[in-house]
Amino acid sequence: MALLKKTHPSITLPIFLLHFCAITFGATDTISRTQPLSGDITIVSKEGNFELGFFSPGNNGNFYVGIWFRTISKRTVIWVANRDIPVSNASSPELAITMDGNLVLNSLGAPIWSSNSTRKSSRCSIRDQYNSSDIFWQSFDHPTDTVVSGQWFGIDKITHEYQDRVSWKNQEDPAPGPFSFHADLVTMSQYVSIWNHSEVYWQSGNWTGKAFTSIPGMPLKSDYIYDFVNNSRELKFRWTTKDVSVITRVILSINGQLQRLTWSNDSDEWITGWYFPAALCDVYSVCGPFGVCRTGSDEQCFCLPGFRPASARSWRLGAWSQGCVRQTDIQCAESNISSGIKESDAFLKITNIKFSQNPVKLKVQSMEGCRSICLSTCSCTAYAHKQDCNIWNSELWDLKQLPNGNTDGSDMYIRLAASDHVVQDSEKKAHHLRLIVLFAVLGSIFMALCALSITVKMFQRTSSRKAFSDNYSLVVYDYSFLRHCTKNFSDRVGQGSFGSVFKGLLPDSKPIAVKKLQGMKQGEKQFHTEVRALGKIHHNNLVHLIGFCLRGAERMLVYDFMVNGSLDAHLFKDEKILDWNTRFLIILGVAKGLQYLHDECQECIIHCDIKPENVLLDVNFSPKLADFGLAKLMERHFSRALTTMRGTAGYLAPEWIGGLPITPKADVYSYGMMLFEIISGRRNSELMESGAIRYFPVRAAIRTSEGDISEILDPRLSAVNFQELERACKVACWCIQDNEAHRPTMRQIVQILQDIQDVSAAPVPVFLKQLVDGEYISS
Repeated sequence: MALLKKTHPSITLPIFLLHFCAITFGATDTISRTQPLSGDITIVSKEGNFELGFFSPGNNGNFYVGIWFRTISKRTVIWVANRDIPVSNASSPELAITMDGNLVLNSLGAPIWSSNSTRKSSRCSIRDQYNSSDIFWQSFDHPTDTVVSGQWFGIDKITHEYQDRVSWKNQEDPAPGPFSFHADLVTMSQYVSIWNHSEVYWQSGNWTGKAFTSIPGMPLKSDYIYDFVNNSRELKFRWTTKDVSVITRVILSINGQLQRLTWSNDSDEWITGWYFPAALCDVYSVCGPFGVCRTGSDEQCFCLPGFRPASARSWRLGAWSQGCVRQTDIQCAESNISSGIKESDAFLKITNIKFSQNPVKLKVQSMEGCRSICLSTCSCTAYAHKQDCNIWNSELWDLKQLPNGNTDGSDMYIRLAASDHVVQDSEKKAHHLRLIVLFAVLGSIFMALCALSITVKMFQRTSSRKAFSDNYSLVVYDYSFLRHCTKNFSDRVGQGSFGSVFKGLLPDSKPIAVKKLQGMKQGEKQFHTEVRALGKIHHNNLVHLIGFCLRGAERMLVYDFMVNGSLDAHLFKDEKILDWNTRFLIILGVAKGLQYLHDECQECIIHCDIKPENVLLDVNFSPKLADFGLAKLMERHFSRALTTMRGTAGYLAPEWIGGLPITPKADVYSYGMMLFEIISGRRNSELMESGAIRYFPVRAAIRTSEGDISEILDPRLSAVNFQELERACKVACWCIQDNEAHRPTMRQIVQILQDIQDVSAAPVPVFLKQLVDGEYISS
């Protein structure tokens, strides 16, 4: 597929002010076609402040191209070119200007990094100051983890192109870490720090004219000049030192804190001025999975007992975000105390833990009942009992241990292999005492076990007939409660082969949609698929599954209610016409939702039924992907899955029809078919009076390849952004290519729609040419 990059994604390319590709003259500060950079050779800015060359941050033999301060004793790198792909001395790397005018890093004769400039340049120079008159490409626009004095940092609101600071993985590895800092892509009025592109953990607040509201000390810093621009076209900010001799920088640290550092010639080291968030433990999941951040005056990370650092090297370097892994795998065998079978897994109590990760909440009265449910569920990693039974069925993230005296925490019981179970002396004594009591009051214990058994069975009858094996952060609803909320299921708002959807109101007046699944076998399968897919994920462009209800053979799912219904109701009816801006936001929102499902969930989720009927619209017409009953969940180490054909005719990829294994590209195909319908406002297939079927994608693909997109557009629309329309048409044509390898990924589609990547016209798919004559199919 011919995708031409306009500029690299902000996560993969660093940023900096000093490195320019331009037509300039000089020697020591310049790379040219005849003077490449290699080995120990460096180039230095004319005033001697900065240096560019190859560097190795550790002793592992990895080399990178970077820029660093030249006038201080400690080499401090502020920009890295090939942060994802290191080179070695043995590969004879070389940084050179190619014949097409790009700055390219070659290793073993092959390019591994490029400036990807669209304009030709004969030289590349490193400069001390910004000068826009002759710039074709500059590292200034592609940050890594650092911003320096005078450097603008923000977002183009028209193209949605933005600079992004991304932390290093650790002090010896500049590869992107999990923390990033950039303009708020939602409000476009402030800056935010984000973990894993999903959890915002710090906000700068809005600009008051003198400072950001979350940095109140800014006006008192008379050593700096602040410039802030926020209009309809852009949001950007910079700070400039009044004293040019002061060397200062702002970085996003390896542990996610935003830090201002100033070089001290007296102490010969960097001095920290401030850092945000001020508390290390306020950085989301700073200690990674199964890591705990100890709060208080001595903040630090430690692994849960029975776990060890996932990367001992990173842990030693003070980079904890990779977290911890088990020392011994759990056995996942059910406990059976009454029959004398020894438990293979055990639980360790950790006191005063605060957690932000949502657990599964179950109505279980006793601690022992909660423990039993966790032990009988293979995926259960921990439980806590505080009024309700809280169960975690995945890796534990963002754990904090509060100091003594703080009562906001809870006791958490961590599941361990029995061999790793650490039993303190006091617990051993208590265990011996329990054995004595057991033999002394055997009858009482037997009655307690019977009561426990009854409690568990009651829970199973009212909540689930078997222990689920996935992470569900859901509410378990009573049937009578949902019947009351829906007024005895009287307000039907939708119906299909799966069953019916009813509108209801919770006691707090929040509207809900209750889906009653029909067909015992199919309903059970769809129920498990949908809960498994949606019960553990959250995204702005996915419908929010609130909870579920099981009553005998009945299965019900409870969602947020979408006021504006499904997309098809607005596309194909004259009384509800969506303007172009709304349609494009829907196109982009659905793409982002699919990108999240394909790339960012623990398992790759293939929706398998993308169509307008399964795109719901909230009060602001923001799209939410819905109906995951046909979804396919695929573990990350599998590239494709063989499964029975599913979905809706007209949106099915050729590999479905051919009985071939599928990949996320099957969703891409369906997305492309839906895109044609959003653009045209009509169904792709229409029955004509002659009895023939007009197949719109043929006409659309041909017109797009010829550059004539105006005929594709819904004639009911007036004001249209033709650049957005052209990108959407080209994306649709690439999505429906016969060969799945020629289709883009959803990540690439999002970047094209946001104008981060350029895209050429796609060829007309072969199967369309073979299927139809012109744009009609004989009936």
